[in-house]
Amino acid sequence: HAVRVNGLACKAAKEVVAEDFYFSGLHVAGNTTNKQGSAVTAVNVAQIGGLNTMGVSLVRIDYAPFGLNPPHTHPRSTEILTVLEGCLHVGFVTSNPENKHFEKVLNKGDVFVFPKGLIHYQYNNRTTGAVAIAALSSQNPGVITIANAVFGAEPSIPAGITTKAFQVEKSTVDWIQTQF
Repeated sequence: HAVRVNGLACKAAKEVVAEDFYFSGLHVAGNTTNKQGSAVTAVNVAQIGGLNTMGVSLVRIDYAPFGLNPPHTHPRSTEILTVLEGCLHVGFVTSNPENKHFEKVLNKGDVFVFPKGLIHYQYNNRTTGAVAIAALSSQNPGVITIANAVFGAEPSIPAGITTKAFQVEKSTVDWIQTQF
């Protein structure tokens, strides 16, 4: 049976081909016709088997006018984002207890770093589309979208917990959950 590294099967060296290190498709815009107005095209170990053990990956992010890549975190990766087209309002929040918000408006060619594990976002604050490329310091950075995780959990997090955590009425939690 095959040798596995990081849970993925490794090819014998004599079976490795150039395609194991190749991906084509970042020239294609993602479909931003969704509630958030953004689309992420991932290029990680799932798309390029040769990335296994390499510790890097990247994504293309497309933003519709006023599109949002909502608050999320990468539990296994730092992210460095470069704006290719348009303008993005970006930011991240430090850990408890400070919860300091760092934010910046980025234009074409600007770069911003989101530290590993911290909640961050990007928002296209213009009437035209935007595109960014982000490199990540993991072959499989993972992503936890905060609202989806909290309000879209299956089964649901008990209402008593979410109402207390967010200091809102149960009807508010119920309504937010219907959005996910």
